[in-house]
Amino acid sequence: MPVLLNGIETTITSDVESKPVDSNWFSSHLLDWFDIHGRKHLPWQKSVNAYRVWISEIMLQQTQVATVIPYYERFMQRFPDVSTLASASADEVLHYWSGLGYYARGRNLHRAAIKIVDDHQGVFPIVLEDVLALPGIGKSTAGAILSIACQQRQPILDGNVKRVLTRFHAVEGWPGKASVQKSLWLLAEHYTPLTGVADYTQAIMDLGATLCTRSKPDCHACPLKDKCQAHAAGSPTNYPSKRPKRTLPVRKLHMLLLVNEQNVFLQQRPPVGIWGGLWGFPEFETQQALEGYAARLRLIAADKNQWAEIRHTLSHFHMDITPHLWTIDNPTNSVMEAGNVLWYNWLQATEIGLAAPVKKLLQRMKTEGILL
Repeated sequence: MPVLLNGIETTITSDVESKPVDSNWFSSHLLDWFDIHGRKHLPWQKSVNAYRVWISEIMLQQTQVATVIPYYERFMQRFPDVSTLASASADEVLHYWSGLGYYARGRNLHRAAIKIVDDHQGVFPIVLEDVLALPGIGKSTAGAILSIACQQRQPILDGNVKRVLTRFHAVEGWPGKASVQKSLWLLAEHYTPLTGVADYTQAIMDLGATLCTRSKPDCHACPLKDKCQAHAAGSPTNYPSKRPKRTLPVRKLHMLLLVNEQNVFLQQRPPVGIWGGLWGFPEFETQQALEGYAARLRLIAADKNQWAEIRHTLSHFHMDITPHLWTIDNPTNSVMEAGNVLWYNWLQATEIGLAAPVKKLLQRMKTEGILL
């Protein structure tokens, strides 16, 4: 349907049932609410600059604020600026990222920092096209960085904003659908004000995070409730539409936990793919493959213990892991010739990135007295 967005007649797809309201009404009500109820004391809201905002926005992708805060503070203490981050090793960066998940984000942060040093003299770029050219930064993240740090009028469309807009307009259809996403971008552009964009950007994200939540939204406290279509229909939790159901496949995996005194044998994964660049235990599709590997390296186990299978769920599949704990007395050179490997000492831990299930297994080994 044709509507007027910022003075330009634009076609909104049929998934959007209602016309946009006046943008001044929308932004002024939102900003008035933000003045009183908005979050203004988060770590990345202090000494605001593009670098600090960039780190926070990447960490906040797929991750709750409460989870991010301690990671952000620790990360910024170690890497206070682009140059420090770029000069660090990928291993160390992933070590400080360990536990946040979605490790491609950490790898891309490091790659982007190096690009900023090489191409922009170590200064975070402030031109949209240059920001979008950095690894790991999409349109919404770039908009958030430039609006919050540089007061540029750039729309954003993260998960919180999608939820606010789909409810406000009772948008049918999964937001990941191309036509729905296109319509939401047009609405995001329409409602982004000409001034006060830093507060507006933070305000609309805060609204989605604190009031217009996924379940049990607090509609009565919402500054936009008077013109919200989902609220009027009494069905806010029907929006946004859920992703079409899919059955996650299951991948079986065997991990070999080699222990010699206080040392655990770890291998570094390839730089791409699941847990790319992180360190973990040798992995095998079958127990036979595991035992064949041990035989080729002439490993002699003083003790063997197979633990119960554990499930680790990723975004696209379940991983059922069977840990095999072997205590060995012959850490021969043949083991060290197996690739990019190390004997990891729990008591004198090297700062390396560890995949989440590896950290859990190491913690269990410590708890059970295998690693003292």
